[in-house]
Amino acid sequence: MTSVKEQEAIRKLMVFLQEWDSAHKVARSCILDNFIKSNDGKTEPELELEFSQGASLFLARLTAWLRMTYMYSTCLNKLLKSIGIFLSAASGRRYITEFLEIGGVLILLEILGLKHLKEEDKRESVKLLQLIADAGRKYKELICEGYGVRSLAEFLATSSSAEAQEDARALMDSLGHSNPKYQNQVYKGLVAVLPCASPRAQQLALQTLRVMQDSMGEAPSILVEPVLGVLGSVHLEVQYEAAQLLRALMARALRPALLRGLVALLTPRKEALAFCEEGAKGKRAGQGGRTLRAVACQGAQGILAKESAEVAEELIQLKVVHGLMVAVGNLDHVASQRHASISLEYFVRVFPFVEECVKEALGHTLFQHFMDSPETWYTKMDPVQAEELASNTVDIPRDMARMQS
Repeated sequence: MTSVKEQEAIRKLMVFLQEWDSAHKVARSCILDNFIKSNDGKTEPELELEFSQGASLFLARLTAWLRMTYMYSTCLNKLLKSIGIFLSAASGRRYITEFLEIGGVLILLEILGLKHLKEEDKRESVKLLQLIADAGRKYKELICEGYGVRSLAEFLATSSSAEAQEDARALMDSLGHSNPKYQNQVYKGLVAVLPCASPRAQQLALQTLRVMQDSMGEAPSILVEPVLGVLGSVHLEVQYEAAQLLRALMARALRPALLRGLVALLTPRKEALAFCEEGAKGKRAGQGGRTLRAVACQGAQGILAKESAEVAEELIQLKVVHGLMVAVGNLDHVASQRHASISLEYFVRVFPFVEECVKEALGHTLFQHFMDSPETWYTKMDPVQAEELASNTVDIPRDMARMQS
């Protein structure tokens, strides 16, 4: 038989549950406020003591109300925080199981895709998903099976809150580790974020991709175009992370494709050379974004070449010298001229055969100006000299490019 004390505790629990069952929205909101204030951070034994071994009965009511109201944002933030108290409770793995049994993961993922819901509500949803993922590999797989990677990638790309984006990144990072069945899916989900309009999301995705790269093995070919795209971002933090990822990929099979892409960005496409009719400046159409990428690529090429003689030789084989000289001769873009000149100087100083080719193309006087001041010499070029550079035909034989300096 139960003791009088136990009977009284059970009676109080039943009164509390009846109060919840009969309460309307405002009253339930107050109940949730009191529950969060009194129970945040409690362990499973402490919660069971609070509810006379019937905590699961209250959790079941919370999850049932969530299923019925999450589309309408009825006390959603408080409701998610209350459920989070159960899911985060130490030794409370059974609460996670109970939440999953009612389809909790799918509800949380649906919340992320509902445009009319507040971002703070979606952030609470991500926090609950993180608690579930932290419980182990099978829980991570459950999230991924519910198209969780796609939902998180979209949330990361579209969120306007830096805190929410960081939470989404942390969960993507968690799903990308100790989850071999879905690791590639997470990696591709992060790649899909790169073309988005949010520089913060791009930065976080690049950071996470670089961390994942150590355990990924070979990177997929779909990575080439998005990485080269973000390399030309106007945001320096994005450029930096893209360059760091490029460095990590130089030891992978994707290197030749990346280097080809870097070199290709040095010279404008034929269709981009048409002049606009607006104004008398004659600036080239469609080259703004491409020029930004070219400037960033020139810097990246210099870094990669200086770190590896093998990479430098591969760049020369891909006609990087010709591309850099074209960029130096482009009077419309001073920043591009400067970066290209600095990178060109490195190849000239390290590879004697490059020096000979460039000297022959520039002529003795202009070449000497170049060597004396690679950061400023291009400002003294006249239009004729610039045109000669832009139309140069320097072509170093592949066998010569394999020679060591």
